[in-house]
Amino acid sequence: MRLRVLLPTHIELDEEVDKVKAEALNGAFTLLPKHVDFVAILAQGLLAYEANGTETFLAIDGGALVKCGPDVFVSAMSAVRAGELGEVRRAVDESFKDIGSREQRARSAVDKMQADFVRRYVELEREEHG
Repeated sequence: MRLRVLLPTHIELDEEVDKVKAEALNGAFTLLPKHVDFVAILAQGLLAYEANGTETFLAIDGGALVKCGPDVFVSAMSAVRAGELGEVRRAVDESFKDIGSREQRARSAVDKMQADFVRRYVELEREEHG
């Protein structure tokens, strides 16, 4: 399956992968190529993917994930890639700064809007395909 991680300013990742592991607001999950289409709002944390037997990690600042057929799209405000789990901490410390309470509230509002958009999109798709 193809994993694409989209940030506001660029495409962070566009690769063929064998497995994707992430954490939604309601718990962790794993996607495999034949998994049913899936939508989730992601929690701030780690997104892991496996390609050719190698597991790689992305620290993400929350976002949305959509699996549609062979494609998995992740939209996030920011992401930091690290090859091994031990590298993640250093990468995050260098790239993510403390978020003030005002920005955190704004992000929470955006997360809710993203969730509503994804929910409405899925409902429209179901109505079209009946």
